[in-house]
Amino acid sequence: MSTELGTSFIERIFQAQERLKGVALKTPLKRDLLLSQQFNCDIFLKQENLQETRSYKIRGAYNKMVQLRSVQGVKRVVCASAGNHAQGVAHASRLLKMKADIFMPTTTPAQKIGQVKMFGGGSIKLHLIGDTFEEALAEALKHVDLNGIPFIPPFDDPEIIAGQGTIALELLQQSTSVPDYVIVPVGGGGLAAGIAQVLSKLSPETKLITVEPEGAPSLKAALKVGRPICLDKVDPFVDGAAIKCIGSTTFGILKDKIALHITIPEGKVCTTILETYNKAGLVLEPAGALSIAALSQLKKIIRDKTIVCVISGGNNDITRMEEIKERSLLYEDLKHYFLVRFPQRAGALKEFVVNVLEPHQDISHFEYIKRTGKEKGSVLVGIELPEPKGHLQLQRRMEEHNFSNIYLNDKPEIFDLLV
Repeated sequence: MSTELGTSFIERIFQAQERLKGVALKTPLKRDLLLSQQFNCDIFLKQENLQETRSYKIRGAYNKMVQLRSVQGVKRVVCASAGNHAQGVAHASRLLKMKADIFMPTTTPAQKIGQVKMFGGGSIKLHLIGDTFEEALAEALKHVDLNGIPFIPPFDDPEIIAGQGTIALELLQQSTSVPDYVIVPVGGGGLAAGIAQVLSKLSPETKLITVEPEGAPSLKAALKVGRPICLDKVDPFVDGAAIKCIGSTTFGILKDKIALHITIPEGKVCTTILETYNKAGLVLEPAGALSIAALSQLKKIIRDKTIVCVISGGNNDITRMEEIKERSLLYEDLKHYFLVRFPQRAGALKEFVVNVLEPHQDISHFEYIKRTGKEKGSVLVGIELPEPKGHLQLQRRMEEHNFSNIYLNDKPEIFDLLV
């Protein structure tokens, strides 16, 4: 690692903090009473979901772009993003009276696309291309090469990292005691790298815990082999952290500064989103829920400690809530799918409800797959249970009453095809 990214890097972060005055909000560091009681410790939330763009990304984007504008006179930039970085670049473009070509995957939630357009106004041109961030990035870099326009990286850049690191300066200034642990979500690593630099210099007794989604473990893979490697595929659900390859600069910073790294199942993330909204009224996007979702795995080591969870964003599309609920129920073992052979006669469904289902067990999905004959037809049935681990008894009652069936939850090939 260069000297520029070593002892002088903390000064970069202080400089970024000055540039961001009046641009990025100094977001609250708030003690969460319910989580603190649940995990027997003091848990504080650093709420970057309360930024105007509802994520921390404005910090790095503006810090990079304001220097390009003031020092080099740059008037147009290019970026690639899964959503939040695009909003930061769009907002910074309007503030700095710059133009921006923004490349995003076609799979980006509609809510984030709408926010990018709103923040950018007439300053941006939006390009929706590819199914993944990597595909959008490749097209953005082609655009850079063809037109000679500066690129604003989403994470792997010293000035982007410095801007994100201002979060750690704030949380240390806001803390009444030294945090024992700071839990940070990871995608490309810019946020975690910036926070790691600050903690290592200004609060070395504070340990950094990083967390990423189980379906996109790019940091885990890099830590295993000692260098960034590209994953073959990722689950795009946690879109703010679904990165195939962690940055080389960010990994160079993080590899020696992480006390513990964990991955979280996407279903657990969904449960956390729902619980946080129902109990605290906080709207979190999947990546923004990662640090809270990690607490269950960490309950033994965080007991009686002071914890800061960095809430990276709250750009959640309301149209995704049904999918979030579904993933949560499946993860919590509360929803089960069966392929059931139903007799093709009147009263068969009533017999199923009366003889097979117990109180508070509900059919939430019922779909004929095809008619296979005059006597019986296959039906895809989804059943919600009030308690986990009840599907074996349910399956046994089906068989006792001559409803032959196939359990689908543990058959991913068939499940993904039918559900």
